[in-house]
Amino acid sequence: MSKKIRASDLPEFDFSEHLVDDQAIAEYLTAVLEENDPALLAAALGDIARARGMSNIAKASGITREALYKALRADAQPRFDTVNRVCAALGVKLVAQPVHA
Repeated sequence: MSKKIRASDLPEFDFSEHLVDDQAIAEYLTAVLEENDPALLAAALGDIARARGMSNIAKASGITREALYKALRADAQPRFDTVNRVCAALGVKLVAQPVHA
């Protein structure tokens, strides 16, 4: 008989550890944007900011570190201005493309 593993016994997964270069970050953001989920986008930007250093992103975006942590959590709904400033600080841009049926 196999031993049952409880979810609470598993280590917490931190996606920021896997965002090692600009290409990985761009692919991650692209996948997240395809989900059309603002909370997921906020959390993903938080992952990327942690990977790059939250203090560095706070300074570059002109947003306090504490405000970034608050704005970029999974249950947040950051304003577009915040998303735009964080993206600029991260060195990425959001791009529109036509939707094909």
